[in-house]
Amino acid sequence: MPMIKSAVVAAAFTSLGLAACATDSASGGAASGSATSPASASRYLSQPIIPGMYTADPSAHVFNNRIYLYPSHDIDAGVPDDDQGSHFAMRDYRVFSMDRVGAPITDHGVALDLKDVPWAARQLWAPDAAEKNGKYFLYFPAKDRQDIFRIGVAVSDRPEGPFKAEPTPIPGSFSIDPAIFRDGNEHYMVFGGIWGGQLQRWATGQWNPNGSNSDLGQPDRPALTPKFAKMSADMLTFAETPRDLVIVDEAGQPLKGGDTSRRFFEGAWMHKHNGLYYLSYSTGETHRIVYATSQTPYGPFTYRGVVLEPVQGWTTHHSIVQHEGKWWLFYHDTQMSGKTHLRNVKVTELRYNSDGTIQTINPMR
Repeated sequence: MPMIKSAVVAAAFTSLGLAACATDSASGGAASGSATSPASASRYLSQPIIPGMYTADPSAHVFNNRIYLYPSHDIDAGVPDDDQGSHFAMRDYRVFSMDRVGAPITDHGVALDLKDVPWAARQLWAPDAAEKNGKYFLYFPAKDRQDIFRIGVAVSDRPEGPFKAEPTPIPGSFSIDPAIFRDGNEHYMVFGGIWGGQLQRWATGQWNPNGSNSDLGQPDRPALTPKFAKMSADMLTFAETPRDLVIVDEAGQPLKGGDTSRRFFEGAWMHKHNGLYYLSYSTGETHRIVYATSQTPYGPFTYRGVVLEPVQGWTTHHSIVQHEGKWWLFYHDTQMSGKTHLRNVKVTELRYNSDGTIQTINPMR
């Protein structure tokens, strides 16, 4: 039985209590003085739903009619900033849940710690989760002893954990941002991220520390794409070699590396609405969440538009989930800290137009 820490930490959309949060930042809590004043809070479309702790990259799923959140857990580890994201030095995962959006959030405590992952050396970045046959699976990226990102899996009998990590990463896995998509009885993983996420170093299919043969620095080449693979029956390995999820423009041509307002950067998520497959992702340096659609989960996906305009902070990472007849967008920004590596989770309703396009959301008022 996992230890349940703080049965209810806060009501969603409430930020006025942040001023009282003064836990030690080394353990991931919000430091004293990080609170957002009521006046400045009004600038934002939504408010942090987990005040008192820095969390980001929220993967949301509905299990047993309850919303579970699997975010990364930001801490101030004292690591200098660099272009590879070394200052994102997260060390554990916590699971949160709520009956519905707007209800109090339950903090279920630490679900997995870096020290309990035999193969991992550092940087527990954005995770995701899935359920199959009463078992729950936590998928997560971490750097191995050679400082190469791999994707691991941990298993539990409960959606909140604790989770026990497999002794080795998923064979053939690499890069970051695993997201699990369920389509009927099948599960798939979409993953990958460039720059610090190292996807460009796998452009040839083999590890290349120099990242040659990618589109980076070559704006006229087809952009790198997220990777996609069906999961095995036991959910612990890939059932096939990961393949590219090609994203094309309205003319059917692959997006180019220089098309930074539309190209894939990181944080892919897949969902299905009215029989259509939606691939959404972060554009990275242009700070948007955008989306493309396809008739099949393997694509190609045609670019359609913007889901979320830029948030406060360098960029964001999202998930999309349906609950109680509505669709919800979970994302993060830096309202609580003003620092890109100390983020906070938010949520807002996602709406579709009659033609299946998504209504663009502006996170600032």
